[in-house]
Amino acid sequence: MNAQSPVRGAELLQAGRIGIGPHWLARLAAGGFQRVLDRIDRGLASGRIETTLPDGTIRVLGGRAPGFTAIVTLHSWNALIRLATGGSVGWYQAWEAGEWSSPDPVPLFALFMANAATLGGAARARGPWRLAMRTLHALRRNTHGGAARNVAAHYDLGNDFYGAWLGELRVYSSAMFEDQPAPSRWQQHMSPLDFAQLSKISTVIARMKVDHTSRVLEIGCGWGALAAALAGTAASVEAISLSDEQLAYCRRRQELGGQPRDSQPLEGQPREGKPRNTSANLQFRKLDYRDVSGTYDAIASIEMVEALGRAYWPSFLGVVAGALRPGGRAVIQYISIRDDLFDAYAASADFIQTYVFPGGMLIRTSEFRALAEARGLIWHDEVSFGNHYAATLEAWRANFDAAVEEGRLPAGFDDKFVRLWRYYLMYCEGGFGGGGIDVSQVTLVKGG
Repeated sequence: MNAQSPVRGAELLQAGRIGIGPHWLARLAAGGFQRVLDRIDRGLASGRIETTLPDGTIRVLGGRAPGFTAIVTLHSWNALIRLATGGSVGWYQAWEAGEWSSPDPVPLFALFMANAATLGGAARARGPWRLAMRTLHALRRNTHGGAARNVAAHYDLGNDFYGAWLGELRVYSSAMFEDQPAPSRWQQHMSPLDFAQLSKISTVIARMKVDHTSRVLEIGCGWGALAAALAGTAASVEAISLSDEQLAYCRRRQELGGQPRDSQPLEGQPREGKPRNTSANLQFRKLDYRDVSGTYDAIASIEMVEALGRAYWPSFLGVVAGALRPGGRAVIQYISIRDDLFDAYAASADFIQTYVFPGGMLIRTSEFRALAEARGLIWHDEVSFGNHYAATLEAWRANFDAAVEEGRLPAGFDDKFVRLWRYYLMYCEGGFGGGGIDVSQVTLVKGG
């Protein structure tokens, strides 16, 4: 890693340019250090935070019912000012500034998520900081041009970067760890994470019910593992993305012989012997989902819809409904936030939206379902598995830390970016562990 050339990832780091610092307005909005602690204490219906304050005293917050236990050291009162005024964005900025630390921040993030309803505004942005973050978020909407910029900011960090920690399959979505069949001889070399990703991919394909006559579309194909597996079963697969880096990787893999050994075998593939080359019926295209034309027997979209933003849910579902033949099936894997938390979440922009996924918004399932059904899509067989995402994130973080420790992270990412990415992985792991956010699969069947 070249710490002297912080070129890569700079756009994400600069996205959080709203400084939430300890100036007089922030101090006034915070309302006093002890009052901030009092609000958090009252809001913790379960779990506890063992807090060492800047003056060396220890205060326990919560502790009235079992739950997550977090250990936090406040090195500066400024951390509370940032939290009280900037919510999760301010709390990250305080962490980056060295104003608080923890031997393990994941339980703290899980604790805040588990108590999100009772904490209310105690850990959310307020006043001019909330308005500033909402304005920045609105400026990064996923218009045709905006979507391309947002995708590039996150996904075009580099195939070498993501390859260092996602695993052999390079699948950037939740795996499924439970109830997996015994690995075949093709899969015995795999890590538990990669094998669990294969389990997820097989589940998606089984939901789609494709056969050798099926014409299939994947919206948001990532590094191509699902599309390559589908090509082993379907008549044709069209996989679309806006990421130049991802598409270059997918096309290069095709040139080298189609599916690599690490994605074999899956649904529709032989269990013994060499996997057949499926590149002839697989096409990777740079295309916005809004520009999709034609009719398909099945569609897959894995953790793409939460990148769209709420304003674009209707257009996405309209495209899916319009592109499916009657009786066709779309399998959507999506990340959601609890319905009762959505309005407060949507009123601002959180750490993830500000620093990691510009333009995104977690799904409110009830609203998304109503939009789907209004377009003639039957909501079928919804399954949630948020605990699997927590395990996936834990595995990614272990891989990431190992890559940093062993010097395998590519050049161009400075130490600040490495800390941001580690914080992001911990923040998300705690969110899924705390239960306020979830990941689900659903099959949408077109009526008629």
